[in-house]
Amino acid sequence: MINEESGYAIVYQKNKVDNLKILSKTMNQIYIYPNETFSFCYLAQQRKKYGKYKKGLVLIDGKIVARKGGGICHLSNTLYYAFLKTPLTIVERHAHKVKSLPSPDRGALEGVDATISSGWLDLKVRNNTKNTYQISITFDEENMYVCILASEEAKEEVLISNRNFKYARKQGKIFEMVEVIRTIKDKQTKKELKQEKLYDEMVEVDYPLPQEIEIEEL
Repeated sequence: MINEESGYAIVYQKNKVDNLKILSKTMNQIYIYPNETFSFCYLAQQRKKYGKYKKGLVLIDGKIVARKGGGICHLSNTLYYAFLKTPLTIVERHAHKVKSLPSPDRGALEGVDATISSGWLDLKVRNNTKNTYQISITFDEENMYVCILASEEAKEEVLISNRNFKYARKQGKIFEMVEVIRTIKDKQTKKELKQEKLYDEMVEVDYPLPQEIEIEEL
């Protein structure tokens, strides 16, 4: 949860952790029954019952500033990635338009984020199956864990991966480009049943890249 390479005071990273723990209480252990739709923003409205947000980092008008509740996209990002590995149907999801900080994990999966803004941008999934799902969110000293539980054990294993990752320059701006791939395997035999490209992701990079990074011209 702590990004040591943010370039900003570490207190904002620690505040983000506190914000995440408050927000998680609004949706931890909730059920998503058949024909129901999960709404991140709807549940997040209940967060005042569990404490007050602290100032964390947030991107506003292309600039990183400290605002109360900053950093809560860390939870929407993680939930979205978890939802992609379930039979739940993504109803609404919005990618970040600008990436302002490098990923703390060099091998992190790209293109699976989900920004939220109350009243404007939400993360929604609908349960079009016959199973009931439950969200579980836990923490240790360094990490947040999100697990999607199901009333019936899945017979398939779902993997999300990247393909054709690259940096490209267009009209003086640098973009990170990647394909997001979903692979479905038989859980017992590990035989690949299906592979599909979910979408192409393109996000502007607003931080200096190392000199050795290759950048294509578009």
